Amino acid sequence: MSSDLLDPVHPAPARRPHPYDGLKRVVDVVGAAVLLVLAAPLLLLVAALVAGGLGRPVLFRQLRAGRYGRPFELVKFRTMHPPDPRRGRTEDGARLTRLGRWLRATSLDELPTLWNVLRGDMSLVGPRPLLCEYLGRYTPTQFRRHEVRPGVTGLAQVRGRNGLGWEEKFEHDVWYVDHRGPRLDVTILAETVRTVLRREGITAEGAATAPEFLGSQSWRAEQQTLA
Repeated sequence: MSSDLLDPVHPAPARRPHPYDGLKRVVDVVGAAVLLVLAAPLLLLVAALVAGGLGRPVLFRQLRAGRYGRPFELVKFRTMHPPDPRRGRTEDGARLTRLGRWLRATSLDELPTLWNVLRGDMSLVGPRPLLCEYLGRYTPTQFRRHEVRPGVTGLAQVRGRNGLGWEEKFEHDVWYVDHRGPRLDVTILAETVRTVLRREGITAEGAATAPEFLGSQSWRAEQQTLA
């Protein structure tokens, strides 16, 4: 399915060749393969903890927007109970378990996304993959974040993570698209280790994770005008 069909508002970005992209893909494949092998015992341990604490399935799967807005299936470890109105589990905060909070705080829930990197859906570094429902809510400038593969970590994640507002995140994403290179990626990966160890920006203020992106102010103003 093309991104044009998914998002009639913003067509697929122009495919501008970048001299770093070829090398970046090689680094992604080698890096993800090595990390998956090294992390195999940890993956099995976390899978066992999730199975014991939340039951099956162990993995959370969801369609996310990838490069050029194309959908792909993101895989992570589960951190939440399924929605259950009878038990009051409708909001993320009520569904998130103690184990889930710890997995998110340590970013261990992200380990399975290395498989997405190996498959070519994602990169080790890039803008975080977001819901496909958001595609029609970006401004044309914000939509440029889809010119590269989404990343396991990214510039916005080491500059505040969920502590940042959406528009500030997207500014970092587009800046990364325009300035991507090996030195920047190494810097982001190194800062990611520090961010994870310090457990910074795990949640947004007043939310268990991050609030829904409802569109920028200019986008909302345009929708009100059309209505």
